[in-house]
Amino acid sequence: MKIALIGYGKMGKMIEQIAQSRGHEIVSIIDIDNQQDFESDAFKSADVAIEFTAPQAAYSNYLKAWKQDVKVVSGSTGWMKEHGDDVRRMCNEEGKTLLWASNFSIGVGIFAAVNKYLAKVMNQFPQYDVEMEETHHVHKLDHPSGTAITLAEDIVNNIDRKTAWAEDTTDKQLLRVDHIRRGEVPGIHTIRYDSEADLITITHDAHNRKGFALGAVLAAEWTVNQQGLLTIQDYYKDVYGF
Repeated sequence: MKIALIGYGKMGKMIEQIAQSRGHEIVSIIDIDNQQDFESDAFKSADVAIEFTAPQAAYSNYLKAWKQDVKVVSGSTGWMKEHGDDVRRMCNEEGKTLLWASNFSIGVGIFAAVNKYLAKVMNQFPQYDVEMEETHHVHKLDHPSGTAITLAEDIVNNIDRKTAWAEDTTDKQLLRVDHIRRGEVPGIHTIRYDSEADLITITHDAHNRKGFALGAVLAAEWTVNQQGLLTIQDYYKDVYGF
């Protein structure tokens, strides 16, 4: 498979290593200083582009890739609110392809499935209150994390006593989501169900970024044969059945 990389930070470099180890060819690497390469024959030859950049750049990167008929797998967050409708239209009506995920880690995918199942179970037990905490490195400016938002939405959708999620809230009708920024932590997400009698806790703790990078490459391998607006849940359901 021929892969173009959009964004060449720590994640981009790790994706490059893993993709090559799996026998794929990196045909183009685009970063902030060579945007003209979107027009290059090398980029146009890619079967798929893997994009990890900043929220303010992601949507523009999608448009540039789609102009060259290149499918996109993206781990950038923060663009959906402003550009989600346009992206859905272009994928559903104009034949463009985007697989987007807030987190590509297989472990996080498993954790998300457990989270959704547990929320359905805990909906029957109102004596348990639920809250979430996410911890990331000090360089991460947005909060809560995209992964935390996805997990929180799954809880809210399955627990009737929670109407929405919010940060720094004392309203018991809202799912409280707290964030911590310290050191070089790749990512920790913890969900707690607490009652007077006991505490139930589930946690995903990433040791490094390797799981995110491998998951992105695996998703790209699958996306090559897909079309439209896709989520990581589509991939998990098709490949792993959950």
